[in-house]
Amino acid sequence: MLTVDQARKTFIDSVAPMEDIETVGLDDALLRISAEDVTSSIAVPPTDNSAMDGFAINAADIAGSEVELEISQRIPAGQMPQPLQAGTAARIFTGGVMPANADAVVIQENCSFEDGGACVKIMQQVRTGDNVRPMGQDIPIDGRIVSAGQKLTATDLGLLASVGCAQINVYRHVKVAIFSTGDELAEPGEELKPGQIYNSNRTMLLAICKQLGFVTIDCGIVEDTLAATQHALLTASEQADIIITSGGVSVGEEDHIKPAIEALGSLQHWKVQMKPGKPVVLGEVKGTPILGLPGNPVSSYIVFLLLGIPTLKALQGQGHREFISYKIAANFDKKEGSREEYIRAKLVSNESGELVLERFSNLSSGVLTSLSWADGLIRQRIGEAILAGEPVEFLPLREGLI
Repeated sequence: MLTVDQARKTFIDSVAPMEDIETVGLDDALLRISAEDVTSSIAVPPTDNSAMDGFAINAADIAGSEVELEISQRIPAGQMPQPLQAGTAARIFTGGVMPANADAVVIQENCSFEDGGACVKIMQQVRTGDNVRPMGQDIPIDGRIVSAGQKLTATDLGLLASVGCAQINVYRHVKVAIFSTGDELAEPGEELKPGQIYNSNRTMLLAICKQLGFVTIDCGIVEDTLAATQHALLTASEQADIIITSGGVSVGEEDHIKPAIEALGSLQHWKVQMKPGKPVVLGEVKGTPILGLPGNPVSSYIVFLLLGIPTLKALQGQGHREFISYKIAANFDKKEGSREEYIRAKLVSNESGELVLERFSNLSSGVLTSLSWADGLIRQRIGEAILAGEPVEFLPLREGLI
């Protein structure tokens, strides 16, 4: 069996990054994946400018405090000034372009003047560079704004706008086909027949993919026959860039994902040394990659977070990064295991007011309430025991993983 790290690398390496590129305006670029490095053709700010309302001066003209200077010009933001006359001050406002020969701004609170007056008294010592934002302080000419493979956030779009970019090349949305297998499943809203349960995995997986910005194709529930499973895989392979299934990946008589893939395409791997979630399928049908998740909802969720999402991101053209993790003490003991285990845990305060990690009372892979309750997952590596009071590796669910 592959370890989790080996499986993640194998799954990521199994897909080729998206090549289809489209050009979109900034208003349509939020959460899209940049297909190019973008550099700035201008400096931001484009000139030295004032960071405050006040008076632009040459610091050499201020030998001490309480120096009076003639006001030689007025510089609102958006207007080009004249060079500063020697021995004078320029009334300047926030964002105003610094005049030639000026190298500092005295904020108006430290000056004595009258509106419309001819002179200003400087009431403080002044140093070169005071309250001046130099040209290119934010972005230099040729400075990189966005990197290829970067997911575009609101601030990224603001940066692009600040250098005059109106559009950007992005990768086409990855299309993800999702279906569940199992005659025991019913969709929410339907009446349960004897022996049935509601299908939570489909709703959960579709929601995660939408949250990540992928286009989803809902293929519903597939009945537990080899013929139906093969038909569903073939149909999905024609519509999607990748197929995600849940259930049917073990070795029981009613588990048809593995033999269906072997009949239609190729199977690369189907077991990972992890708990929950040992049975995991990686394969392809007609050239379309397929990731088969376990049917138990916690197993399905954790496997998708750890292996599925990195694979989808690699297909979408995003650069791989390790998950965010922290070292935090646990408040419980747990023996070492033969598989890497992911334990649902919550941050709580101990008697000393320190944050520690408490595990959920029932770690069964069918207890979905544990994921809603948890702040994250404790990663217990193979051969490692957990001791109360000792730090463990904690992967937050509310940040980083998705």
